[in-house]
Amino acid sequence: LALANVGSINKRADLAKKLSVLSPEELRDLVCVKLKLVSKDDPWSERVDFLIEVTVSFFEKQQSQKEAINALPLYPNEQIMWDESLVPSINYSGEGCLALPKLNLQFLTLHDYLLRNFNLFRLESTYEIREDIQEAVPHLLAYVNNEGETAFRGWSRMAVPIKEFRITEVKQPNIGEVKPSVVTAKVTFSISSYKAQIRSEWNALKEHDVLFLLSIRPSFEPLSSEEASNATVPQKLGLQYVRGCEIVEVRDEDGTLMNDFTGRIKRDEWKPPKGDLRTVTIALDTAQYHMDVSDIAETGADDVYGTFNILMRRKPKENNFKAILESIRDLMNETCIVPKWLHDILLGYGDPSAAQWTNMPDLIKKVDFKDTFLDAAHVIESFPNYKVRFINSDGTDNSNPCPPFRIKFPENLESMVHALPGNVISTQTSNDASSTDKVELVVEAYVPPDPGPYPQDQPKQNSVRFTPTQVGVILSGVQPGLTMVVGPPGTGKTDTAVQILNVLYHNCPSQRTLIITHSNQALNDLFEKIMERDVPARYLLRLGQGEQELATELDFSRQGRVNAMLVRRLELLSEVERLARSLQLPEDVGYTCETAGYFWLLHVYSRWELFLAACAQNQDKPTFIQDRFPFKEFFSNTAKPIFAAESFEKDMHTAKGCFRHLQTMFQELEECRAFELLKSTVDRSNYLMTKQAKIVAMTCTHAALKRKDFLHLGFKYDNLLMEESAQILEIETFIPMLLQRQEDDRARLKRCILIGDHHQLPPVVKNMAFQKYSHMDQSLFTRFVRLGIPYIELNAQGRARPSLARLYNWRYKDLGDLSYVKENEIFQRANSGFSYDYQLVDVPDFHGRGESAPSPWFYQNEGEAEYIVSVYMYMRLLGYPASKISILTTYNGQKLLIRDVINRRCVPYDFIGPPHKVATVDKFQGQQNDFILLSLVRSRFVGHLRDVRRLVVAMSRARLGLYVFCRRSLFEQCYELQPTFQLLLQRPDHLSLNLNEFTTFTDRHVEDTGPVQLVSGIEEMANIVNYKMHQVYQARVTSYQSNQYSAYPGQSAMEIDASEENGTENAEPSVGEMDLDNGTEKDTSLPPDAISNGSAHLDASVEENGDA
Repeated sequence: LALANVGSINKRADLAKKLSVLSPEELRDLVCVKLKLVSKDDPWSERVDFLIEVTVSFFEKQQSQKEAINALPLYPNEQIMWDESLVPSINYSGEGCLALPKLNLQFLTLHDYLLRNFNLFRLESTYEIREDIQEAVPHLLAYVNNEGETAFRGWSRMAVPIKEFRITEVKQPNIGEVKPSVVTAKVTFSISSYKAQIRSEWNALKEHDVLFLLSIRPSFEPLSSEEASNATVPQKLGLQYVRGCEIVEVRDEDGTLMNDFTGRIKRDEWKPPKGDLRTVTIALDTAQYHMDVSDIAETGADDVYGTFNILMRRKPKENNFKAILESIRDLMNETCIVPKWLHDILLGYGDPSAAQWTNMPDLIKKVDFKDTFLDAAHVIESFPNYKVRFINSDGTDNSNPCPPFRIKFPENLESMVHALPGNVISTQTSNDASSTDKVELVVEAYVPPDPGPYPQDQPKQNSVRFTPTQVGVILSGVQPGLTMVVGPPGTGKTDTAVQILNVLYHNCPSQRTLIITHSNQALNDLFEKIMERDVPARYLLRLGQGEQELATELDFSRQGRVNAMLVRRLELLSEVERLARSLQLPEDVGYTCETAGYFWLLHVYSRWELFLAACAQNQDKPTFIQDRFPFKEFFSNTAKPIFAAESFEKDMHTAKGCFRHLQTMFQELEECRAFELLKSTVDRSNYLMTKQAKIVAMTCTHAALKRKDFLHLGFKYDNLLMEESAQILEIETFIPMLLQRQEDDRARLKRCILIGDHHQLPPVVKNMAFQKYSHMDQSLFTRFVRLGIPYIELNAQGRARPSLARLYNWRYKDLGDLSYVKENEIFQRANSGFSYDYQLVDVPDFHGRGESAPSPWFYQNEGEAEYIVSVYMYMRLLGYPASKISILTTYNGQKLLIRDVINRRCVPYDFIGPPHKVATVDKFQGQQNDFILLSLVRSRFVGHLRDVRRLVVAMSRARLGLYVFCRRSLFEQCYELQPTFQLLLQRPDHLSLNLNEFTTFTDRHVEDTGPVQLVSGIEEMANIVNYKMHQVYQARVTSYQSNQYSAYPGQSAMEIDASEENGTENAEPSVGEMDLDNGTEKDTSLPPDAISNGSAHLDASVEENGDA
């Protein structure tokens, strides 16, 4: 021991071996007397094994938390998956303690914050993978064949038997590590047994997708009932091992690369995959591989990698866990620097208002609000606590001010604050100041420079009249610091966010803003509105997979922006050639961006300088500019002459506008120059992201997935704007704050704007223990509100009728209505065919059944599904457009049942068709429609609608009409839902129709019910629909016989024209073609007594559809 080196003492095995040769007396003397680790009087000091263990424990090198995390496999294995202490089952009752980390209000350090989030995120993803395995494996029907090998009778969409598996490469460990640096393998499988749809899903596998290798070995004989009751899930499934892997490349049967985005296969060389065999090269988890190989060497365990017989994939949207865990682990290994102003608040300490803009240094003293204010009165309305004084640019008073305005803010900013701490109740009078002590606010009205003589030069203008609270949000968002905005449904969160981006771009043109949202839908809404503002399209960039859904003509993906820049370059160079011709110079100056740059300096700018010098000496001549302007010929193609030759000042203003057009043109060419020099698409798109784009948008998942790439490219940004931040997991909100390397140990982030609504649904966490016990479903936004950090709550909604808004506005402090929804005619008129604009419809048992659950948590209610579809058909027959109606429900099972009923009842008839969307309330959050039909499904227990946040989302999706189908006796008893259901139950609980209205147009006021007919139930509703269907058929037969086109109720003239243009291709089927059940022609026109046979007709089709 005395001669051993120091390094050997800190290893447990070496030290224990050296201590074991000592006699008990020598050991006791060493430990108790010399080292003084144990008292001599301790009764345990007589035991040799105890003394050795104490010494070894004291001197061995302990593994740090960071090392332990780095040594962990990122993919779960079968041991952790079915360990109930780590991943509890879903039925957590809320009683007792669990060995799980918690996310509450405060954290010790950033490392503690990241460690808790890492562990919880890893366990939550493990739980989801476990559920997917339990869903896929039973469908395979594994058994042991006569040769004693595992075979499969069944098939699964997500899992396929492996034909061949072999490890192809194990690379040497990196220096200082014991695990291999890379382990790759090849897996071969066949997709011959699948239909085209599922084949295409397997063919869509690409690089970086995560797959799972399963080893299934079922028992030779089926388990007895007693064994099955005691067996664990893996024993029931015959599951031996689970290992995760990541795809490196996919090849078809001929060995051709598939879905390669690295540039090895050019787009024009792409060919569809050949054959049914697919070979996937995968990268295994090196840490897990090292552990498995060590087990084989030390204990003679099974060779895991020789037993795999199933390859499982997961839905791509739910399979991003590995990249996010890697990002969290990377953050733990870096010295991540959160901005100083945000650090304490993030951990939950210090003054909650410390990061508010009024407490920040480096404020923008004078803000140019551009097109935020529509007129001078709008400015005065927006700052009620200030005495507004308008001045001109030279400082003189302005008696007739016109926008745009610049506002200079006073030194004392207390009365500017629109925000209140999270625990303070806002009142209308809280910010009122008496007129005597109002501070003066100086507003400068200035004349914007002339942008140029062409229509495309004119900037796009905002038309939204922002409320004072929204102006407060814009002001706070433009200034540095943390801005928290609570946006109730329909309060213009997106418009406000877009205006912040617009004002930020113009006030801080050198800064880059990163936009993060939870869903692609919200990102696309933001982008469509940014395009309507004065931000050039070349500075906008959209990353991720959702850009295909953008309803815009321009492509904002990286590839789309690069192509747009190259097209724009050619357009601008042709303009340069035209300018050279107009100046009688050679046209070759427009050959490249570089030559155009020299042309600008030598010929364009020099002429402008000479022109300005001449103008300074001839200001008394009104026609001088018209005569001497050097670029007059270039601008000769404008709609009207550019110079009036009446006033020198006016013509000078116009001349400067023309020069500004030229300046912008050559500035754009300078920006295009990099795309001329960089030849590869990858280089061009990376340059675009890191240098050119000023507003970069992506989802929070994409940010977490690509963090490593952003750091590698040196991506930088100054401002972060996060929409839907109350729906994003805490860690997925934190990662986007650190997508850049720090410079000189200082964080670059200057502004953080979080927009969300903690009264609506939180992030989705599937495991109830992690959700309820660990508070994993608490977003960063909600935590900040709970910490008392000041936020601004938007207080005027412009989405729904005021009557509909009352169903949910009780949940907010003082949510009112914009004048638009009170005065606009569409909100004043009733819904044609209905007595009320909202109603609760009581649905009793249908065929003796209310709710049913074919499998756990999969709730359905056949009566509500039939009733809702009948009401939808009634609306379509009145002429309501399908795009204006959405059907929502609170459970996935009911969603699938409703879709099934729609496919049978509505899809076969082109004049009905499917509605805009059939979705769950949770998925529809953030979207809206004019008319919502809502099914609450449950008839025994209230279920998860007891969460008021889900109720708020459900009630706030409709603009004009909301019809709730549910079991009255159940929901009216629920205490949490009382404020909403008391309002709903003030009206009849039977659907109330106005059968005197035959089209969507009505003059009836929304409060006038007209003649009321209460529908007794599902059968009567079916009778009404069948009668109306019969009327449509009769009209069609008459139309068919007279061989003329006529509009069915609700069809527009445009649709008729379209059907005439399309000829017979889109012609509606004749009455005799409508039976799609058996493919034979059948006369489906109803007999005159159809109204009495309606219920029988409905019952028969329900019985056919009983298994839905």
